Amino acid sequence: MDDEDRWLVVGLGNPVAEYGGTRHNVGADAVRRLAERLGVTLKAHKAKANVAETMTRPGGTRLVLAVCHGYMNRSGGPTQALSAFFKVPPERLVVVHDDLDLELGQVRLKQGGGTAGHNGLKDVAERLGSKDFTRVRIGIGRPPGRQPARDYVLKRFRSDEADDAAVALERAADAIVDLVEDGLETAQNRHHGR
Repeated sequence: MDDEDRWLVVGLGNPVAEYGGTRHNVGADAVRRLAERLGVTLKAHKAKANVAETMTRPGGTRLVLAVCHGYMNRSGGPTQALSAFFKVPPERLVVVHDDLDLELGQVRLKQGGGTAGHNGLKDVAERLGSKDFTRVRIGIGRPPGRQPARDYVLKRFRSDEADDAAVALERAADAIVDLVEDGLETAQNRHHGR
């Protein structure tokens, strides 16, 4: 197999020590969950990310799973460096991230498009010089009342939300595998009805 069939999957988030378990970290958490499921360990890489090379299943699609070090709004540098290092073009890059416009627990897949004010996505698009990557969007819901979005995304899930948040990580991991194995349209049909 050559490099042309490999996918790069990057989960966006902030440093775990400070922000583990927060809404903004669900993208990184979903990639960590997928790594666990596939039996691989994310290890430090020179691109300022934790990385694991694996396959969706024996003889399946080759994946590079990655979680950037540092802060969400600086995700573009490591993503661009990994894309160059592993020779993965934007069309085979999957960025997994939180989304305020989706209800808690919903998972949606999308190719290209805008960044909807998401600073992590914005930085990735700017550094890559392209918005043509696929996104796996994990719903975290809207902030209650007049709470600013920037405060809300840095909060941890309430105890009554924990089960839905955990299910969303599993769904996102499923969606990533379906996307790279069966294509965007099939993955959308499978996950958008939930």
